Amino acid sequence: MPSLPLQSSPGAAPSVPAAPQFTGIFWLAAVAGFSACALAIMWSRWGGTVEDSLAYFNTARYLRGELAFGELRAPFPYRVLMPALAAFLPGDVRNNFAVLNCLAVIGAACAMALAVSRMGMDKRRAVCAGLLLILAVPTFWYAPYLLTDPGSVCARAVFVLGVVSGQPWIAVLAGLLGSAVREENILLLVWLVVVRRVAFLPGLAALAAAVSWMMLVRWYLIAGLPSYTWTPHLQTMVAALADVRSLASIAGALGLVVPLTVLGWRHAPAQLRPLKGLLLLMALPPLYAALCVRVDGRAVWGLYPMLIPFAVSVGLAHRKLAGR
Repeated sequence: MPSLPLQSSPGAAPSVPAAPQFTGIFWLAAVAGFSACALAIMWSRWGGTVEDSLAYFNTARYLRGELAFGELRAPFPYRVLMPALAAFLPGDVRNNFAVLNCLAVIGAACAMALAVSRMGMDKRRAVCAGLLLILAVPTFWYAPYLLTDPGSVCARAVFVLGVVSGQPWIAVLAGLLGSAVREENILLLVWLVVVRRVAFLPGLAALAAAVSWMMLVRWYLIAGLPSYTWTPHLQTMVAALADVRSLASIAGALGLVVPLTVLGWRHAPAQLRPLKGLLLLMALPPLYAALCVRVDGRAVWGLYPMLIPFAVSVGLAHRKLAGR
């Protein structure tokens, strides 16, 4: 499939260096290892439904014809892609949803490892990138539940892969799929257009397609739900500071990834430079959500695909990028 035209600009990152020649055996072993780790971490909480996850599970049951429309609660049904896949696959809806989330975590880890390898880093750093995504508190605490966040994280990881490997069509497809999973991922497509990573017209067409899908879901496929608004409240912020469980979740998600990101920020290779602006942009939705509703570690988890490439760059200022 031909790549979309990559628009040049004065601030664009240098061309991507040749990727290390990792063998097929390495990648098979990496995928098998990531899969075993993800399954082991997620198994004890497989298919759980509490709070938000129950709303997504109900969406899947509605699409399967097992639940009345009146049981749905906005805005969760508008994030329809993952529940729809769980509903339309044969077998038990709960298990389908959990399997999809597990596959999304594995896919995100593989995309992170491949992105790091495409930046010219060695096998050890590539494996560490995948493991940083899997061996994390959010993977244990949230990924097994029937939530849409694993699919969103996977889409963002593939988006980052497309950006750092110089394949904008991969980033566009990931942005489109990510927007169907969670609405805030439309910012990925906005970023592509604004920073001219793709030519204006193809980027605008992708953005229009994402908006059209959201309107189709909101006004046709899932129409008639009571309206909802996210309005900032001072009381919400005060309550969040007193919510020990939520604060512990956020602290756990910050975990190892954020300190390593801080250490690796200055060591990161040049092709990671565009991700700094992307990271700041994608941090805006969870920051706004913190003013309106209760937030937890998922707010940090969604930033992992942008943080991990910096985290595995620790020490690169004193090393030569290795091919093996």
